[in-house]
Amino acid sequence: MNTINLKNGIWVMVADGEKALFLRNAGDNRFPNLEVVQEMKQENPPTREQGTDSPGRNNDGPSVHRSAVEDTDWHRLGKERFADEIATRLYKLAHAGKFDDIVLVAPPLVLGAMRKKLHKEVQDKVTAEIPKTLTNHALYEIETLLQAA
Repeated sequence: MNTINLKNGIWVMVADGEKALFLRNAGDNRFPNLEVVQEMKQENPPTREQGTDSPGRNNDGPSVHRSAVEDTDWHRLGKERFADEIATRLYKLAHAGKFDDIVLVAPPLVLGAMRKKLHKEVQDKVTAEIPKTLTNHALYEIETLLQAA
């Protein structure tokens, strides 16, 4: 992978399953200065706090044997739904001409879910993807990690 060109005006979207930061570089490649343009949040508690029932049971036919059905992973579904919302927001921002180039930073699961939903107009503007969780890092740490990437 080539080094990331953090030119002036490039956007960086840093997301995870609950939070997304839309950042714009007010600096340049040598001295990046990321500023928050927008922030999105979603309440997504762990599955154990979202599920209400014990797992269902499945009858295996004429015998008395019954199998457990795997419980729904509500937390993962929430992350995937949030990735859809991020993709929609990126499309609206790209369509409005808010950015020409963007770097996407998110954990692999979120990045993969988002990639499937990205509109071609956004895909054409993606200059790099970084499969990492950086949402809880300070802006200067994100700048340093992007420069090192």
